[in-house]
Amino acid sequence: MKRKPIRRRDQSFKTIATLTLLPVLGFVAYFGWRWIAAQRVPPPAPVVKSAVLSAAPRPAPVTLPPPSQKLHRGSIVLILDDVGFDHQPIDDAMRIDPNVNFSILPNGSEAQTFADKLHAHGFELLCHLPMEPLDYPRQQPGANAIYTSMSDDEIAKTTRLNVESVPHARGVNNHMGSRATLDSRVMRDVLTALPKDLYFIDSKTSGGSIAGRMAKEMNIPTASRNVFLDDVQSERAVRKQVEMLSELAQARGVAVGIGHPYPVTIRVLNELAPELRARGLRFVRASAAVR
Repeated sequence: MKRKPIRRRDQSFKTIATLTLLPVLGFVAYFGWRWIAAQRVPPPAPVVKSAVLSAAPRPAPVTLPPPSQKLHRGSIVLILDDVGFDHQPIDDAMRIDPNVNFSILPNGSEAQTFADKLHAHGFELLCHLPMEPLDYPRQQPGANAIYTSMSDDEIAKTTRLNVESVPHARGVNNHMGSRATLDSRVMRDVLTALPKDLYFIDSKTSGGSIAGRMAKEMNIPTASRNVFLDDVQSERAVRKQVEMLSELAQARGVAVGIGHPYPVTIRVLNELAPELRARGLRFVRASAAVR
């Protein structure tokens, strides 16, 4: 039986073709796998630039009030009169509050010394203008006082002399003057003679005083005393008057109290001032209260 002849050329061709296709198939398979893998993994999210973020509005910073802040319930104008003499407890008085007002008697032996000292410590000063009381001459207002018997020219000159004797004065209030402040001529002369930048506080040593009203009519900044603190110089009496002053300040918004550099007055005020501040009351300068 004869064998069929083997076709060696066909086999060689197949072998060569197979060997040629293997690298191509491998190349296709590799890149096919890369493409499939890329489709399965999502691309990373784009990075947002800081410029885009900065366009968004920033929240406002939170500002907390100081823990010691209190509600403002009223203002107290505290004026200490008759300042300008030896042995007055001025250092203790300066500790009451930075806004205490000191009214200096021009005829006081230490008037200029105290005025310079108080001004250097930042306190507001007034000229405590001596004026005629109802019971003159039994009660004496002191040297260079204003009297109802004076001429218009004498009143004007005496007023200017007193104001010039108190350096740094921002205003004027009357010392005594229960008679002089009832007299419209006298008060017009006094108020006209005041420098233009000074205010006038009516101490109201007389219930019928016209001084405050006339000052307002003449467009001079003014206010009037509401409470005397120490007509009776006892601790109990001064405490009672300070309490009255604080009640008026709360009821009216502002109240003017006048005291003196008596040891008992200064002691009580130093004791009560922190309590008043804690209750929402503020001491203010006279210049801030006049209208």
